[in-house]
Parts: sequence; structure tokens; C-alpha cells
Amino acid sequence: MVGIDLLVIVGAYLVTLVIRFEGRIPPKFWQSFWLIIPAIVIVHLTANFLFGLYGQMWRYASVQEARRVVLAGVFAGAIVVVLAELGSTPNRAIPLSVAFFGATLSFVGFGAVRFQSRLFGFRRRTEHDEPTRVLVVGAGDAGSMIVRDVFRNPAVGLLPVGFVDDDPKKIGLSLSGIRVEGNCRAIPDIARRTQADQVLLAIPSATSDLVRDVAAGCEKAGLMLRVLPSVREVVGGRVTAHDIRDLSIEDLLGRQQVEMEDETVRLMLEGRRVLITGAGGSIGSEIARQVASFAPARVTLLDHDETHLHDVMSELESSPIMSGVLADVRDRDRVHEVMRSERPEVVFHAAAHKHVPLLEDHPAEAFRTNVLGTANVAEAAAAIGVDHFVLVSTDKAVRPASVMGASKWFAEQVVRSLQNGGGGVFCAVRFGNVLGSRGSVVPTFLRQIRSGGPLTVTDPSMARFFMSIQEAVCLVLQSAAMSRGGEVFTLEMGEPVNILDLAGRLVRLSGRVPGRDVKIEVVGRRPGEKLVEDLIDPDEDPGPSGHQGIMVSRPRTPDRAALKRALRELDLLVDESDALADRMKDLAAAGFVEDVVRI
Repeated sequence: MVGIDLLVIVGAYLVTLVIRFEGRIPPKFWQSFWLIIPAIVIVHLTANFLFGLYGQMWRYASVQEARRVVLAGVFAGAIVVVLAELGSTPNRAIPLSVAFFGATLSFVGFGAVRFQSRLFGFRRRTEHDEPTRVLVVGAGDAGSMIVRDVFRNPAVGLLPVGFVDDDPKKIGLSLSGIRVEGNCRAIPDIARRTQADQVLLAIPSATSDLVRDVAAGCEKAGLMLRVLPSVREVVGGRVTAHDIRDLSIEDLLGRQQVEMEDETVRLMLEGRRVLITGAGGSIGSEIARQVASFAPARVTLLDHDETHLHDVMSELESSPIMSGVLADVRDRDRVHEVMRSERPEVVFHAAAHKHVPLLEDHPAEAFRTNVLGTANVAEAAAAIGVDHFVLVSTDKAVRPASVMGASKWFAEQVVRSLQNGGGGVFCAVRFGNVLGSRGSVVPTFLRQIRSGGPLTVTDPSMARFFMSIQEAVCLVLQSAAMSRGGEVFTLEMGEPVNILDLAGRLVRLSGRVPGRDVKIEVVGRRPGEKLVEDLIDPDEDPGPSGHQGIMVSRPRTPDRAALKRALRELDLLVDESDALADRMKDLAAAGFVEDVVRI
């Protein structure tokens, strides 16, 4: 690098001298130039050394390194000008103009040498490696950061070819050398014009409406849409090319996701003892993660599956307040023993069997875990005087058509029957389809797309409500903090999503064409499935909860005597699968009113 710099210095001053005298250099200046140039070289090389221009990895240089180049050039140039001024005008070794412009040309040369990989590397990559041509939606801070990072990292294989932004003031302008081509409605036309291969949504604060609009434009253009994470997911507010991820269905929810009132939840959890059942599952483990952020005194994670419990404990092992308990909620004595030893003040009951078709074939397992297991946990919690008890329920518990739904309906009755107007607060929270949970339709579709299809849909009219795991847990914690006892909380979910439409959209957003690249097959409804689930029974008289996006209903508190008789009747049928399944559904449909409960 020193040798290259020497050539740059000599060349810069020599070119400047030639230009100064229009190619006819007087002999006096020609001789004096070669006498002073060694001193000029020493000045520049010394300045470069002092300002750290040697020993750097210039491939990853930033503004800080560019500043060093400028400072070294200015410092050396000032000294060279002073050297040129030492003699009187007739006796100067070189003219002042040569000293000034030679120094300027030198540090420009230093910069070009050091930043050549950054200046020309991108062009080389585009010519030989055929990168993915990307249309960037969002000509703001995130878009600018991501484009600069792509230029700095040719290995990511992306080539920004245009910006899209709905701000009319930005259209036609350029950002980081990339032009703002138009607004989101023009994505198909812009994509054709720029020959884009992919679209990147670079707006971390994008609403679901904006995401769906951009996704619709990508579908028309036949392009895959990728996104940057949300503001909450971006560490330090900075984004890089490594933050780019595939579009997830959470990005397409047709509503704003529920936000948690942190202070209200903190008042419930801070300094308290918390127990979570089913802590190794999708919902239970996320409850554990979010609860840990509110500084509880202790969190007990209970699960009967040692692998899942080990996994969540390994993830949260850095938190000294976490402890694991390997136990089955169906073991009444063991549950009471754990409650007496841990003395939790807040209990989140997420342990349950949840796969509808499987439980149709095994109703006894659904009854033992979802009903009797819930009774064990709730009664043990009541016995030690728990302050808050929250049951994680499902929309399938409303007018249940399946064994799973009926078992969760009974679980709700068990929990709410313990609300006697005094002592602890017992409530239930109902979910729709939780995205990303084990068995959810979206991960299944994505797995089928990766394997080339086909995507299997049970019925063309099948529709479901969707929410993310994080949103579901926000609902659990917020509901627990708001509950006064006996309520059922649900999320205002908007309109249900048609599963066939969802399958087609996921195929298109993966860059494929439904029916041509990936087939979608209708395979028929499975046992226990409803076309559309209900979130709230009309008889429950739902109303606002005081928190935007959350509804609350206060059904009549179940009669514990009638409930116990119903459970005893069902317990006698556990060895008769068909009879148990039918009776569970009948009792749930009738509300186990006295005249239908016969032992």
C-alpha cells in the first residue's frame, strides 16, 4: 500500500505540474520538482501513517475510515503548501497551485485506491454473479440502511433496482444512487420496467393494511415479497441485509395486533410467584418468556413432556428465577403437592391436548387431560388461595362440534365454577388459530410448499380466525390483569380468513403459481371440524373490556353440584370411546342443565 501511495503522490503532483504549464514545463521547475518531490512523498506517507491509513481492512471501510483519508490529505497538503511558500515567488520549487491541487489529487487517489472494492466491486458482481434484482418498498431510513448494507456486502446476492414510496415528494428522486420509481399501486408496472425479481418491504413500522396492499401488488406482478422485521424486533433501530426474512402470515393479519398495557400487567406479576402448566408448549413457553420480563419473584414451569420442558428451561436458563417441574396435570396428588410446595400467586393453565382429529379417536385422553387435568390444577390453586388463575381456552369451545371443543368447554365451566365472589380471580381466555403453534395450518402449508406440494385444504369454504403466538400471550396476560373473576376474554378478530385463499396467497408469495408450480388439493373435512368457528356464544352477551381489541363476556357461573355430577357421569364412560365422545358433546351442547344430567 505504501508503494501504491508513492506512485499516487508522484503521479498527482506531476500531472498537476504538467497541466499548470500546459505541457511546457520550464527547465527550472522541472529540476526543482524532482528535488522537492522526495520531501512531499515523506510528508504524505507520514500523514497517512499518523492517521491510520495503513493496516485497515478497506473492504469493510465506513465513513470513519473515509474521514481519516480526508484528514490525512488536508494535513499533508497544508504542510506541502507551507513548504512551497518558504521560497520567494521567483525561487519557489513548485507553484502554489501545483502544491494545492497536487495534494488534493493525492488524497483523492488514496481514497480511490482504498475504496476501489466498494466502488467497483458491486459492478463486478452484477456482471458475473447475476444477483437477485430487488425492488425496495420504503425510501426512508430503513430502506437507505438496507441498500447501503447490500452494497457493502456483495455476498448477499442482491441488486437494488428501484425504490417504491407513497410519498409523492420522493418520487423521481434518488436515494443511495437508486431512483424512487413510483408508489405502491404501481408495483406491477415498476417491476416490469426494472426487471425486478423480488420485492423487499423496508418499512419496519408497516401496518397490516400496507403489508396486504404491497402483497397484493406482488401477487399481480408474480414476485416474492420479503420483509424487514418490525420495529420491536430490530435491535438498536438498525437494519442490515441479514435481517431480511420471508413474509410471515402475521404480517398479513387483517387488523392491528393487540398491544399490551405493560404497567397493568407489571402490577400483577412483579415480585409474584407464577406457575405455568404446559410450559413446554408453544403458548406455555411464550408465556414464560413474556412473564420473565416483568420481574416476578419466581416462575415455575410445569410440563409432563421432559423434552419440551428441557428445551424451554435451556432457553431460559440464564434467568435464576426459573425452575422446572416434571409432572402430569392428570395426577391429582402430584398437582396438589406441587401447588403446596411452590405456593404460586398467579397460575396460567396452558396444558392441554388440542389436535381435533386425533382427539376424536381418543376422547378418553381429551377428557382426562383437558377436563380432569384442568379440575386438578384449578382446585389445587383454589386450595392454596391463588390470586389469579387463567385458563388458556379455544374458540372451538363455543357450540362445540368436536371432542376437543367439548373438553375445553368443560374446562371453562370447571374454572369459572370456582369463582365464588371472594378470594382469587378465575377466568378463561379463548384463542383462534395460533400461528406458528404446533399443528397450525400455516406452518403446515409452508412445509408443503418447501417440499413442492400439494397443499391440502379440507373444504373450500373452511375459514379460521388467526393470531400470532406473541399476540395470544399478550391477550392472556392482559386479560389476567383486567379480570375480576368469572369472565371469558376473546380478541376482536375481524373477519375469518378463508383457508383456500390463504393457501393460494402463500404459494404466490413464495414466488410460485398455484396449480402450476404447487397444486392445492381439497381432501374433505376431518372428523370434528367446523367450517367456521365462533369466538363467542350469542348467549354470553359479549361487551367491551375497556381495552381496545379485547372483548369480555360474563356467562352465568356454573352450578358446581350439576357440574360434578356431569363429570362423574363422563368418568364412568372413559372406557367406552364412542359413548364418551357423544355424551361430552351432548352435555356441552345442552349446557348440562339439571334435566339432561343423568347418572
